[in-house]
Amino acid sequence: MNKPIRRVSVFCMILVFALLLRANWVQAVVADSYADNTNNERVKYDEYSYPRGNLLTADGQPMTTSVPANSYKYKYKVGWTNGPLYAPVTGYNSLAYLSTGLEALEDPVLGGTDDRLFVHNAMDMLTGGKKQGGNVITTINSKAQQAAFQGLGNKKGAAVAIDPRTGAILALVSTPSYDPSTFASNGDADKKAWDSLNADPDLPTMDRALRETYPPGSTFKIVTAATAFETGKYQNPTDQTDTPDHYILPGTTRELHNDDDSEPCGQATLIDAFRISCNTVYGKLGADLGEDKLLAQANKFGFNATVDTPIRSAASTFPSDSTPDGTAMDAIGQHNTAATPLQMAMVAASVANNGKLMQPYLVDEERSGSGSVLAKHTPKEMDQAVSPATAQKLQQMMVAVVQNGTGKLAQIPGVEVGGKTGTAQHGTDAKGLPFAWFVSYAKVGNDIPVAVAVVVEDGAATSDEISGGSIAAPIAKSVMQAVVGH
Repeated sequence: MNKPIRRVSVFCMILVFALLLRANWVQAVVADSYADNTNNERVKYDEYSYPRGNLLTADGQPMTTSVPANSYKYKYKVGWTNGPLYAPVTGYNSLAYLSTGLEALEDPVLGGTDDRLFVHNAMDMLTGGKKQGGNVITTINSKAQQAAFQGLGNKKGAAVAIDPRTGAILALVSTPSYDPSTFASNGDADKKAWDSLNADPDLPTMDRALRETYPPGSTFKIVTAATAFETGKYQNPTDQTDTPDHYILPGTTRELHNDDDSEPCGQATLIDAFRISCNTVYGKLGADLGEDKLLAQANKFGFNATVDTPIRSAASTFPSDSTPDGTAMDAIGQHNTAATPLQMAMVAASVANNGKLMQPYLVDEERSGSGSVLAKHTPKEMDQAVSPATAQKLQQMMVAVVQNGTGKLAQIPGVEVGGKTGTAQHGTDAKGLPFAWFVSYAKVGNDIPVAVAVVVEDGAATSDEISGGSIAAPIAKSVMQAVVGH
């Protein structure tokens, strides 16, 4: 072999080795970055070339389905059995506009690309079976979800129901809602639906249950009362408070009023002031306790931290920089205190669960397409928010609200219901229509299967007519009834 041929041969060998090196580098080192690149549409074409897995309720009802896409690029797309009902849980999945919610977070399982499905997919290839995505079983109780959705109706608001014993989220509703199926594909009709949705001033894609914070109003008095018991300020619900008939906010000349100035709030006991929701009693109590103690207790209930359900919630806030008069207002759920409906459901759930706060979660199981379990959730304790003794005192006070206080409309025959109403002012000079709140739990025998928080924004009535007891409590009642079967 002459020298030129040898040189060409060596050069060709170098090229071959370089090609092999590059191929291995792409396959072993940078493959994931190419696969995850949003500009690589081939991955998406492949993912939607076979049936996608479904999101299901805890009682086996499908929330999503895999349907023909009628597209030359995509064979399948996601469909919804009742899009507006389940949208806050599922999020959306669109061939044109990506995905959100559980559709995004559980995409590896639903799309069949999760590493845990490798053996299952390999067996399908060997046996000639069709590739398919896995299914995700949520914690949603379809009856509770429907009750919350129907109860809110055309109102703007949200509802969350939690199993206090485990943290399982039984209902998660936000209204107004939207139908993800209207823009699940990538055609002209989908674009029109998408543009219309994003132009809606009521923000239907906003998950108000997890992502919106509101002044919690008098429902926050649960936290203030808990602080009083936990710090030893008071020992029993029947303890009389040192509250004047007319309470002036500290450092100001401004008087704090109750909903009705004729209410017997002067020197009221903790339980009576809680039952009729005396602002003067709990405002003064908050100022007496001080910001630091209230903040520490609020944090034990989950305030000032995000919660991954796995959908991440907004952090509810209790401030750390208020003046004494601000602290008094914070203690009754006004001023700078803000909470998501999830957070207030967590407060009610921990009280119902003898003070133990469980981590809220939406996903119970992940399964392969053939039904084998890939993962099952194990309930986790977040904190012991209050002692069992304090929790039982708070339960006594919440039961009084429903039996003979502002929450009578939440009564369920044969079921012990504890609750707290709230009416939170907002807007310039607090002149906007208030937010109506109700947080509660239901006890059947010795079992407490559900805690609920409901908030209704700007009800269609004058501010004097709106209260958590008249608007939000009946919605919470219907959700509790759906769970306990009464």
